[in-house]
Amino acid sequence: MPMMYGFAQQRKQMLEAELERLKIEMPPLGAMRVALTGDLAVSRVTPETSLDLVIVQATDEKFHRRADFWTTHLRPRLDTNFIVYTPEEYEELVDTDPILMAVERDGEVIIG
Repeated sequence: MPMMYGFAQQRKQMLEAELERLKIEMPPLGAMRVALTGDLAVSRVTPETSLDLVIVQATDEKFHRRADFWTTHLRPRLDTNFIVYTPEEYEELVDTDPILMAVERDGEVIIG
């Protein structure tokens, strides 16, 4: 298979454009805080890189159902992972949850 160049840069541009779109749409839907995490946050983009967002939202939904709200309302155009915590959960777990520790260490707060 021939080697193709430039896909990672193109993917980065696509992810950044999608992130800009979501930044506008998320606050009216209840996002109190949103942080970019994962490969894009640390500039390690490949053609398969997804958009990984940690959201703080006041919600009564069970943890495993919370991302459904964001997927349904935002209809992401690229592979996007929404990981949603309540404000209380975030505060309680920030020093022990590996995802939240990565957000604090390498993440980029984009809302809040």
